Amino acid sequence: MGRVALRGIRAHLVRFVLSVLAVTLGVAFVAGTFSLRTMMSATFTDIVQSSMVGDAYVRGTAVAASGPQTADSAPADGERGSIPASLAAELAGVDGVAHAFPDLEGPIVLVGADGTAVMGSGAPSFAMALDPDNPTVDLVAGALPRNEREIALESATLETSGLALGDETTIVLFGELRTVTVVGDLSFGAPVAGATITFLDVATATAAFAADGQVPSIEVFADPGIDEQDLVDRISPLLATSGADAAQAVTGAAARAETQETIDESLGFVTTFLLVFAGISLFVGAYIIANTFAMSVRERMREFAMLRAVGASPTQVFASILIQAGVVGLAGSAVGIAAGVGLVSVLRVVFDRMGMALSGQVPLTVGTVATSLLIGTLVSLAAAALPARRAALTPPVEAMRDDVASAERSLRVRTIVGLAFAGAGAAAVVAAVTLADANGAVLLGLGAVGLVLGMLLLAPVIARRTLGVLAAVFVATVKPLGRLARGNVVRNPRRTANTAGALMVGMALVGAVTVLAASATVSIRSIVETEWVADFTIRSATWDVPAGVEAQVTGLDSVAAVDRVDYGTALVATDAAGAEAAPTMEIIGLPVAAFGRTLEIETVEGSLGALADGEIAVQVAAAKDNGWELGDTVTFGSDAAETTAVVGAIVRSDGFSAPILAPDDVFAEIVSPAHRAIDSLLVTAAPAATPAQLRADLVAVAAPYAVLSVLDQDDFASDLAAQVDQILVILYALLGLSVVIAILGIVNTLALSVIERTREIGLMRAVGLGRAQLAGIVTIESVLTAVFGTLVGVGVGVAVAAAMPTLFADVGLTTLAIPWGQLAAMVAAAAAVGVLAALWPAVRAARLPVLDAVAAD
Repeated sequence: MGRVALRGIRAHLVRFVLSVLAVTLGVAFVAGTFSLRTMMSATFTDIVQSSMVGDAYVRGTAVAASGPQTADSAPADGERGSIPASLAAELAGVDGVAHAFPDLEGPIVLVGADGTAVMGSGAPSFAMALDPDNPTVDLVAGALPRNEREIALESATLETSGLALGDETTIVLFGELRTVTVVGDLSFGAPVAGATITFLDVATATAAFAADGQVPSIEVFADPGIDEQDLVDRISPLLATSGADAAQAVTGAAARAETQETIDESLGFVTTFLLVFAGISLFVGAYIIANTFAMSVRERMREFAMLRAVGASPTQVFASILIQAGVVGLAGSAVGIAAGVGLVSVLRVVFDRMGMALSGQVPLTVGTVATSLLIGTLVSLAAAALPARRAALTPPVEAMRDDVASAERSLRVRTIVGLAFAGAGAAAVVAAVTLADANGAVLLGLGAVGLVLGMLLLAPVIARRTLGVLAAVFVATVKPLGRLARGNVVRNPRRTANTAGALMVGMALVGAVTVLAASATVSIRSIVETEWVADFTIRSATWDVPAGVEAQVTGLDSVAAVDRVDYGTALVATDAAGAEAAPTMEIIGLPVAAFGRTLEIETVEGSLGALADGEIAVQVAAAKDNGWELGDTVTFGSDAAETTAVVGAIVRSDGFSAPILAPDDVFAEIVSPAHRAIDSLLVTAAPAATPAQLRADLVAVAAPYAVLSVLDQDDFASDLAAQVDQILVILYALLGLSVVIAILGIVNTLALSVIERTREIGLMRAVGLGRAQLAGIVTIESVLTAVFGTLVGVGVGVAVAAAMPTLFADVGLTTLAIPWGQLAAMVAAAAAVGVLAALWPAVRAARLPVLDAVAAD
């Protein structure tokens, strides 16, 4: 039967090529995802191995709040406490220790040759101390920085900045603008993934990043001949006797492994995110494969009957079809693996041009190849199983009848199952919105899956009437082609629905994202208009406004008041169910006078005036999750240094995601200087100042810092919406792959339909139907199928997305907005897609020789 199966592939090559292409696109995403993750992991492994070259590391043992994760900060050293920088000098005196260097690094803004800040695509920008004896980096050219007016740059940073050795430029270091000279070009010996790295002399870095005498860790190098564990054993007694009982020593290998594990966990999220979309693409591809084999089985019933008549068993017929599916899966997977590698190669070039260089060649591991081949093959086999079973169980005599190809099974069972799925899905969506104590996100997800599966099953049932309505315009305007096309799509609703189903899934997701995008934009604008009543807001592209800006803005004659919004993190003791340790929570710090002047926050219980007495405000959701009530005492920090504050107000704010709002004096107590940053400055205009005058004054102050933006209320809302749009654009791009695969499904089905109706087409041509008219019929069929799938898919997507504002109101999605114009454009685009998808099948149908077509079986 293997030879029969392979001959079947050769005899029907077109349909199998299209199926292979569907598998290829889905597997390309899977292989590309694994390869991209491997390459990114290798890049960060190289960074860790080249930048963490110490033989041992001394670090804090007590858990403490980690610093705010800003775009321009160096990676935080976990949730560990700091240790005295002076400990480095004591460690240097231990027998066997060659050098001990305190970790001196922190945020910096580097201005490039074009006068703008040098920033990678989301990569950090930080400065670090460079001791002449530190072997971590190599001097490529120039000299090491010797004072506060000299800097050195990492090689990739030097290239990205457009600066050259000897050039003068500006840096912003802890809010202070400084003019410096670039004196050195340094390299870690590995790509740094787009990070902007500036090197300072030790004295300057100490003043900037360890003014309180504390550092996160100390890097220790051993004398020759002493291994890492021996070095740790020699260091540990000093830590016990020097008063540094909150410090511990670990080997360099252990520190590197721990850092690598953290990176791999982060990359695991990226992999999961991408694989979700790969799964969607494979699901859509499976739909196409199933439809292809179903149509192939319908067309080849006589062929299978002949096989049965000459002695083939049902198992052998079943196996022959599965062999064909296996060949489709293997071929599509093999091509998909190559396509995935090509995709990653293109992405690597794109990343490189964006300033994020990745190391090594595109990896193709045995695991990636095996997984991709297995997934593609299993999906193909599973998709072909039902059509194969139908072919195997059809009696030979029945299969030889002339009307067997047109026989349709009852849709009763499918309707019942579809209604059950759709009903359960709708119930889950309603429960997600109405049940207060339910896990809304999970219920909504299950409801969405149920609705999609239900509509896929019900599609043949609703296709007849829906397609009849959709075809009315063609029936009325394109006679007699519209009526003929309507008859073709309605005659076999199962096939039409299966063809539209692939597009339905993709458009359901696209429709949901479109509604989500519109709702997010409207919600953001509503929040800004309601809560953010400042005349102007100053924000930083690095998410950390330099400290010196506040004083300059306050001194302007056009400014009446400036309210600084700080943010940071701290450990918060909680009795919440399931909490094993004090969690780290975000905290917002602001002056009490900001309430009513630049901010309008809704108070649910208590009074914001209580913050003037040193109390704090907590968000409603945080109060519920942690069991906090008005008057409760909240404990911040570790056992070594605890601070308490009383809950004076329970508030509801969509403008702040942080669970706790604290007056600036309390914020200064519970969040250390090393773990805080300035989120924004809220500016109130002086009575006599015009908006134009105030904006001009603020821009003059902000311009030298290169990363600051001056925003009025509309600008601020647009800036926040643009950040959401960047994420949604990625979603659209990923979902676009499933739509492309769905379009292939329409092409595939139309092409198979032309083959299946060869004799019918020949007869229509024989009685006078022209080639252009025949092509028109095929095109109308394609348009009807595409529009039907789009309408049903968008309807499901909108229904699910409509529940999101109610469910996610606590995170700022407060208003439902349905962009009818965009949705109508999607339907119009579906019609255009139908025309494009019909081009090749229509030409193929028009070129069929009339006599050969009439004589076809």
